[in-house]
Amino acid sequence: MRKSVLGGVAFTALVVAGAIAAATTGGLPNIGQPKMTAQPVYKGYYDHHIDTYLITDTSNKAQSAALHVNYSAALGTVKHLPDQYFVKGRAAAGQVTIFGSEPGETDYNPLWEEIWVTWKTGVKPVVLYSDNEINALAAKGKLTKKDAHIVLNAPILKVG
Repeated sequence: MRKSVLGGVAFTALVVAGAIAAATTGGLPNIGQPKMTAQPVYKGYYDHHIDTYLITDTSNKAQSAALHVNYSAALGTVKHLPDQYFVKGRAAAGQVTIFGSEPGETDYNPLWEEIWVTWKTGVKPVVLYSDNEINALAAKGKLTKKDAHIVLNAPILKVG
């Protein structure tokens, strides 16, 4: 019995020491061991290179059900977010989402305002690689941008 108590004290001391070490090195105490899951990851363009991201939450119930992610009405109240562009309808082969920012940029945030991009009739879609291209083509009347009023929690996991 005495060994068990001493073992418990030693274990508690190790846990406390681990928590202190984690706190002083920027880690999180009591986080446990990571567990690998089958969370789908996606690809998106930012300034002509590919970033990898995942979607964990959305402010739209239908989108939440379709993507099998969390629904959070509160996300829809967050303002002044970077844009994430999705081409709706006709799109060039190989088109993926386009980010308006990425980690390392001053305006990066894992929350995104969902913007729908639609090519105008008679305009041949091309692959869009950056928000600057989207804005330039919109100014020329070749495509339209529409705020979907949906906020996504979609952190970028890997840049480039």
